[in-house]
Amino acid sequence: MALEIEHKFLLANDGWRENVSHSVIYRQGYLCSQSTSSIRVRISDNQAWLNIKSATIGTQRHEYEYEIPFSDAQEILDTLCLKPVIAKTRHFVTHENHLWEIDEFEGDNAGLIVAEIELAQQNERFAKPDWIGIEVTQDVRYYNNNLAKNPYNQWRDNA
Repeated sequence: MALEIEHKFLLANDGWRENVSHSVIYRQGYLCSQSTSSIRVRISDNQAWLNIKSATIGTQRHEYEYEIPFSDAQEILDTLCLKPVIAKTRHFVTHENHLWEIDEFEGDNAGLIVAEIELAQQNERFAKPDWIGIEVTQDVRYYNNNLAKNPYNQWRDNA
């Protein structure tokens, strides 16, 4: 069984930008998003994946990911996935031996930037850089499958 242990944060400032090692552009769409799980297709460059995640709210949940043919993924995104499809650039920043993934959203979610850190263990300690703001791990609005149903540009308070 695959287990993802992750914390999600808003950003306090743009200080992370000077430490980006590389960035990747993603398009992802959801085939199914229900109370128990979500099923998504994601593409980047010339690779594609099918991903299944438990809908558990919090820092720990089940996750399974499988590579699929790129052309199939493009067709699935264009014809079968819920709209809007999520478009984002993921920036990678290392801080004190931990990799932070910072998602800068585009399209209907433009203006939203979220930082995530994946941990090996539930109680693993990590240092928060000074550019990290409030934790939103428990706030379902920030989960990508919910951003596909209720995009950031439709939020009244924009967080």
